[in-house]
Amino acid sequence: MTVMEPNGVSMGPGGETGQAAVSRGSRGSLLLLPPKPPVGGFTKRAFDLAVAGSALLFILPLLVLVAILVRATSKGPALFWSERDDNRGGTFLMPKFRTMTMNAPVRPREQFVEADSCITPLGHFLRKSSIDELPQLIPVLTGRMSLIGPRPLLPHDPAVLQRRRLAGEATARPGITGLAQIKGRNAVSPRRKARYDQFYAGHWSWAIDACILYRTVKVVISRSGVM
Repeated sequence: MTVMEPNGVSMGPGGETGQAAVSRGSRGSLLLLPPKPPVGGFTKRAFDLAVAGSALLFILPLLVLVAILVRATSKGPALFWSERDDNRGGTFLMPKFRTMTMNAPVRPREQFVEADSCITPLGHFLRKSSIDELPQLIPVLTGRMSLIGPRPLLPHDPAVLQRRRLAGEATARPGITGLAQIKGRNAVSPRRKARYDQFYAGHWSWAIDACILYRTVKVVISRSGVM
């Protein structure tokens, strides 16, 4: 989504708000433009549906077991739903297995210096193994996320503002894994995250997705970059 200012300078998704795409008409009137579809189109969406649907059926017993363990080892629900930026001016609710105590504040992990004291014993294992991310296959099925794309950030994460400042014409659905996940995960600075996201949306290809998937497996096995 792009805003065309009167002087012709193009800004990212709605400048500071990212709410709508606007352009000047021939007589100076404002025209609301429809948002551009996410990169990859129908084929990427079909791939997401096929893989996420098959994966959920295959790992369903594991999901049930983890949910029972989370409920049994700490007070609170098995899933934690947090509001996330959708890269298109809105937000959605993203699920993860709960890895923290119920009184833990919601903030970006790299800004949460006392996070270790809030993580449950089981939560440490779920984070290190990335099992806590598996429920995100649900919003992949519903179309709010993709298997691969920019990570869905908290609305107040500094990287969200950086994304809007650097945004180009292309958009991408938030993903379970992406360039930031294979380049350092939580150790990546907000500005660098935004640059990775901009590059992915502007240069998307099946080859890039295949490379990200391959390197994601290596990162998960090595458990590197987890905070």
